Amino acid sequence: MTFQRARTEEQREIRRRAILETASAMLDEMPVAAVTLNELSRRVGLAKPNVLRYFESREAVLLELLDHFLQEWLTELAGELAAGVDEDLPMAERAAGVAEILSRSLSGRVVLCDLFGAQGSVLEHNVSVEVVTRYKRASLERLTTLTAVIQRYLPELGENATLFSLQTMVMAGALSAYSTPPPSLRAAYEAEPDLARFHLELEDSLKLALTATLLGALPRR
Repeated sequence: MTFQRARTEEQREIRRRAILETASAMLDEMPVAAVTLNELSRRVGLAKPNVLRYFESREAVLLELLDHFLQEWLTELAGELAAGVDEDLPMAERAAGVAEILSRSLSGRVVLCDLFGAQGSVLEHNVSVEVVTRYKRASLERLTTLTAVIQRYLPELGENATLFSLQTMVMAGALSAYSTPPPSLRAAYEAEPDLARFHLELEDSLKLALTATLLGALPRR
């Protein structure tokens, strides 16, 4: 893909979208840690300095993608919970249903979980105050949306619904690192099966963690 010089706002937006779409395609092929600005520039057909005219860093590109993927997930999650959780069930059954759907939904979105895992330690570094502030404002809106969705099925959580929503995303990111080991670690697991206990299946591990968190946060009768 090659571009002529962008002269209009429409052309600049087309170029921004191309950069984001290319980075998204790369995430389908490789983990977040393997996405480099040099390779992104090569694939999009722009010199590295030209890419930096639209995004100040690799991390800025990935933060925007994270917000995009998060919005997509939240839209789909609302339908998944509506179809899978009966609001008239007893609290314990609703909690189990919410934990199961959240874990299944997130485990099917490997890229989103990988981005969650890189957010605090990588993606929020090497970006300006302006970029990270804009991202955090958007994140606060997404957190509010997730909290409202959770509260619909578990109003008993009360104020803890916000903390549970945040912990859901944090745990998905943390556990995803243990569910997708790199080739060298995968080979070690195959050579010494006892070591494979460190290889966690994301859906099962996340379901256990979310269920335990809910049991601790919900009121006891």
